[in-house]
Amino acid sequence: MATVNLKDFYPWYSHDEYVEVSDEVAAALLTDKRYKKTHERTMRRNKVRSLDAKKDAEAAAITCNSNNPEAVLEMMERCCRLCQALNSLPEIQGRRVEAHYLLGMSQAEIAKAEGVTKGAVSISIDKGLAAMKSFYQNFDLGLNFCPKTVLIYER
Repeated sequence: MATVNLKDFYPWYSHDEYVEVSDEVAAALLTDKRYKKTHERTMRRNKVRSLDAKKDAEAAAITCNSNNPEAVLEMMERCCRLCQALNSLPEIQGRRVEAHYLLGMSQAEIAKAEGVTKGAVSISIDKGLAAMKSFYQNFDLGLNFCPKTVLIYER
C-alpha cells in the first residue's frame, strides 16, 4: 500500500488530502501525471496551434485554472465545437485528422497503416482542415450550435 496526496493529482483539492491506495493505483496515478507533463511540454515546445486558428488557444488551455468556472465552461465549449467539427467530416478525413493532430501520428505512419500514399493522406488532411475551418466560420455566424452537454467524439 502506498500513501498519495490527492492535491498532487486533482486540481480541485485546495488542501492536502492523504489516502492509502494500492501500489498499482499509485503507479497509474504517477504514470498519468508524467504523461500530462510530457504532453504539456511537447505542446509548448512545438507551439501547437488550435484547429480553429486562434492564436495561443492551446497555450491558454494548458494554463487554464480549473478553479475558474468561466474558463472551464469555455474549454468545454471548445471541446464540443471540436467534436462537432470532427463529426462533420467524412469518415476517412475525420480518422486521418484525428490520427495526425490528436494522436500525434505522422502522415507517413497513417499512410502505412491504411495502405495508401502519403500524398493521399496529406490531401485528405488538408481538405479535412478546410472543412473544419468552414464549420467554425459557420458556427461563428450562428449557423451551427453547440448543445448544453459536451459531445464525446467517437469514430
